[in-house]
Amino acid sequence: MKIISTPLELKNILRENTKTIGFVPTMGALHEGHISLIKKAREENDLVIVSIFVNPTQFLKGEDLDKYPKKDEADKVICELCGVDILFFPKADDIYGRDEVSIVAPNVRGFVLEGASRPSHFNGVLTVVMKLLNMVSPTKAYFGKKDAQQLNLISLMVKQFFMNVEVVAVDTVREKDGLALSSRNVYLSQEQRKEALKISASLKEASDMISKGILDTKQIKSKMMDILSPLEIFYVEILNRDFEYIYNVEIGNSIILVEVKVGSTRLLDNIWL
Repeated sequence: MKIISTPLELKNILRENTKTIGFVPTMGALHEGHISLIKKAREENDLVIVSIFVNPTQFLKGEDLDKYPKKDEADKVICELCGVDILFFPKADDIYGRDEVSIVAPNVRGFVLEGASRPSHFNGVLTVVMKLLNMVSPTKAYFGKKDAQQLNLISLMVKQFFMNVEVVAVDTVREKDGLALSSRNVYLSQEQRKEALKISASLKEASDMISKGILDTKQIKSKMMDILSPLEIFYVEILNRDFEYIYNVEIGNSIILVEVKVGSTRLLDNIWL
């Protein structure tokens, strides 16, 4: 496995490449969710490239940029064991310059849900993903379904900018108790972790209601919010896969999304129907 730290070095290595490339962009602190993305990329491509970069432009003032989990040495071992060919480990100065051109999230779906409480967050996400995709020029790029809004916006960006890459969505990986894997789970105390299980419990209840033929979104959301109480709820929403609000669940075209705060930690989860 080669470890590359600058965009120029990466582009030089890939200049003559004719093989298919699977790309997994991450912010490090790798867990089984990331590993599932890497394994999928390994199965489907000749070369696998993983990037580890804690992107400063997607953090708002007062968020956890400075304390975001970092496990650089462990991450390198995980990538090696997963058969990664190139690990791209840039610094902020390698990615960003002065007087930056940036990508702006779309006016509607970029500023609802997580975008409503973090209004510049997705501008930073889309900008760094655009940069990384341009540097790597992958055949396929892999993203988890847990970050559904991010996945939707990246897919939209790729489509609207006519980018020559296939965005691959990979299912959420969960702990045995149902908690969706996240690098931020390390922030949770034992008691907070128990409280966090209300998230997956609310989604299970929604799934059970839908299986019984209850499709009214208002009714489902009300029951979910009861289960999530007394957690601080940022949103509980049921949308179609174009991120439009709907009154009734559309089987095969809906997503139920939740974001709450447990202690000081924001956690999000969803199920795709």
